Amino acid sequence: MKCKFYYSFFFCLCVSYSFYAQQTPISKDSIERLSDRAYAILDDLEYTNAIEIATQIISEGKDQNNAYYTFMGYDLMGSVNTEMKDTLQARLNYEKALSILQEEKMDSLLSWAYINLGNVESDEKQNYQKGIDYYKKSIEINTIQGYELENITPLLNIAWTYIDENLADEAIPYLLQVENLFKRDTLYPRDIVGLKLLFGRYHTQKGNYALAEEAFIEVEKVLEKEKFPSEALEFYKYYGNLVEIQEDYEKAYGLLKKAKVLDEKKFKADKLREIQAANTRFNIKEYERTIDSARKEQLINDKLIEKSKDLRNIFIIASLILLIALIAIIFAFKSRKKYIKRLHEKNNQLMAAKDNAERLSKLKTQFFSTVSHELRTPLYGVIGLSSILLEDTTSKNKEDLKSLKFSADYLLALINDVLLINKMDANGITLEKTSYRLSSLAKSIIRSFEFSLEQNNNKIHLHIDENLPDKQIGDYVRLSQILMNLIGNAIKFNEDGNIWVSIDLIEKTKEGLYKTRFIVKDDGIGIPLSKQKTIFEEFSQVENRNYNYQGTGLGLPIVKKLLALYDSEIMVESEMGKGSTFTFTINLEANVADEKKEEKQNYEEGDAIHIFENVHILVVDDNRINQKITQKILEKRQFKCSLADDGEQAIALVKENNYDLILMDIHMPKVDGVQATKAIRKFNPDVPIVALTAVELDEMRATIMNSGMNDIILKPYDISQFLTTILRNLNNAFTKSKT
Repeated sequence: MKCKFYYSFFFCLCVSYSFYAQQTPISKDSIERLSDRAYAILDDLEYTNAIEIATQIISEGKDQNNAYYTFMGYDLMGSVNTEMKDTLQARLNYEKALSILQEEKMDSLLSWAYINLGNVESDEKQNYQKGIDYYKKSIEINTIQGYELENITPLLNIAWTYIDENLADEAIPYLLQVENLFKRDTLYPRDIVGLKLLFGRYHTQKGNYALAEEAFIEVEKVLEKEKFPSEALEFYKYYGNLVEIQEDYEKAYGLLKKAKVLDEKKFKADKLREIQAANTRFNIKEYERTIDSARKEQLINDKLIEKSKDLRNIFIIASLILLIALIAIIFAFKSRKKYIKRLHEKNNQLMAAKDNAERLSKLKTQFFSTVSHELRTPLYGVIGLSSILLEDTTSKNKEDLKSLKFSADYLLALINDVLLINKMDANGITLEKTSYRLSSLAKSIIRSFEFSLEQNNNKIHLHIDENLPDKQIGDYVRLSQILMNLIGNAIKFNEDGNIWVSIDLIEKTKEGLYKTRFIVKDDGIGIPLSKQKTIFEEFSQVENRNYNYQGTGLGLPIVKKLLALYDSEIMVESEMGKGSTFTFTINLEANVADEKKEEKQNYEEGDAIHIFENVHILVVDDNRINQKITQKILEKRQFKCSLADDGEQAIALVKENNYDLILMDIHMPKVDGVQATKAIRKFNPDVPIVALTAVELDEMRATIMNSGMNDIILKPYDISQFLTTILRNLNNAFTKSKT
C-alpha cells in the first residue's frame, strides 16, 4: 500500500487544476469537488485526461510567465508518470517542478516536491536511502513553517521504507512521532490504517506477536467500515503471515485466501492499467507535438497545411504500431496467465512439502525427547546404585563398580551428544549467562576424567593465567562441553602420556571483556594431515589403537558448532606420532556481582548442615528403583525421608505433614509433577520444591519454573551436585523464615 504516492497526487491534481481554472481564491467546496474528481480519475485509469490537464497548465504557465502554474503542471505530470510506472520520466518532471520552486523561492510548496521525489527514489531498493533523505527535507520545511501536521505523510513513508528493508528499529521513532501528531488532530480513516498497519508489521518483525495482532485488529475495524482495496490487500497479507507464525493455520489460510482474491483483482486492474498506459504514452507524444505545433502556428500556418497529409500518415502508422503492441500485450497476458497457473501449482507443492517437513521435524523432536527420557530413567538407576556401592569402602568389587559407572557415564554422554547435535541442527541452542568460577569449572572437568586417566595411565597438567578473573558470567555448560570433548579426545588417543590444558589471557578489550586463548595439547598418536579437515565432520573418526574408547565421531563436530555460537573457530596442529594441539579463542566476561552474596549461595557436600537438623524431605517418584536410590543417598546423610508414588499421593501427604523440602519427579501417572506443584502452591507457597526430570532441560525449563518450583535437577545426576542443590534451597528457605 505505500500510501505515499496518493497523498501528493490527489493534492497536486486538485490544487493545480483549480488554479488553472480560476485565478481567484478557491473555496472549500471547490476543493472537495475537485478531490472527488481526482479519485474518479485515478479509479477509472483516465491518465489521458490528467496528462491533458497537466500539458495545458504547463503551456499556460509559460505563456503567462506564471511559475506557480508551471510548477503545478510538471508536478501533476510527474504524478501521472509515477502511476504509469515510468520512473525515469517521473523523476525528470519532479526535478523540474522542484527547480522552479527553488528559483522562485516558493517555500510553501517545497515540502510536497520533496515528498514526490522521495516516493520515486524509495520505490527502488538501491535508492531507498536517497528517498528517505528527501522525506527528511520535507519534514524539516514543515517544521520550520509550523505545519507539523503535514509531517504525517513523510513520517509514515520513512517508516514504511525502513520496514520494507527489514530495518524495524529504524522505523519505530517515526511511527511514534506520527502517533503523537494524531493526538493533536482529527484522524482520517486511511491515516489510521496506514499507521496501525505499520505498527503491526513492526511488531511482527520484532517478535512482539501480541502487540502486532492488537494493531492488525484495529486496522480490521476500520476496513469493515471503509473500502480501501489496496490497504485491505496489505492487511490480509501481513496479518495472515503473523497468524501463520503463531501456527493458527486455519485462520492464516482464510486471511491469505482473501489477500489472493484482492491480488487477482489488482492483477486484472494492473493489466488494464498497462494497456491504458500504452495508449497514454502514445498520446503524450501526440500532445507534445500538438503543443509544439500550436506555438509555431502563427508563423508557419501554410507549412502545417502542407504537412497535414504526412501527419495523417504518421498517425495511421502509429495506430498500426499501437495495434501490434496491443496484440503483443494480449499474447503476453495469456502467457503470463499460464505461468501464474504453474506458479500456483508449484506453490501448492511447496506448501505441502513444508507441512510434511514440519510434521516430520515435530515427530523427530518428540522421538528424541521420548528416547532421552526412557534411556535416562534406567541410567539413573545404574549410575545411582553404582555410586552408592562405590561409597562402601568394604566392597570387594570396587574396580568392577568403577567400570560399571564409567560405562553408564559413557552411555549418558553419548545420549547427550546425539541430543545436542539434533538441537544444534535445528538452531535450538543459544548462549546463556550464569555465574561460575573458572578455576572450579576447570578442576571439575579434570576430576570427571579420573577413571579414564587411570585406565590409560595419562596425566593432565592444568594452567590458568593469574590475570584472568576467577569469577565469570557466561554459559559455563557450553564451555564445559567444549573442553570435555577436547580433553576426552586427548585421553582417548593417548596412552602413558600427558595432556596439557592451558587458559591464557590475550588482552582486555575496550568493552571490558577478556579475550582468552584455550589450548588442549597431548603427546599422543597425532592426526594425519589428510584427516585434519574431516575430523570436524559428524561421525568421522581417526583410526584409534585404543579400541576401548571408540566413539561416535560427534565430539569435534559439537565443538565446532558450539564455538560458532561464540563467533570463534577451532584450530588444530598435529603430526603423526608427536601429538595434537587444539586451540580456540573466546571472550570471557568477569562477574562483578557482590562476592558475599555469591559465597552464601555456594555449598559443597562437606559443608556443615547443623542448621538443618531433623530435615524432613518428601521424595515423589513413580519409579521404585529411582525412588529407593534417592532415599538411600539422603538417609546416608542423616536426612529423614518420606516417599510418594505419584502427584496425587504427594498432595495428600503435604496437606497432612510438614516437609522441609520436596523432590518432585515430572512425568508420573494420574497427576504429574507440574500439576501437583500447582496444587500444592495453592495451600503451601513456602516449602521448597525441586524438580527431578530426565527430559531434556531446555524443553521443560519454562513449564517447570512457571509451575512454582524453585529449582531443577536433571537425572541422572552427580551426587555432589544433587546435594549442593538441596542444601542451597534449604538454606534459602531457612533464611527466608528468619527474616
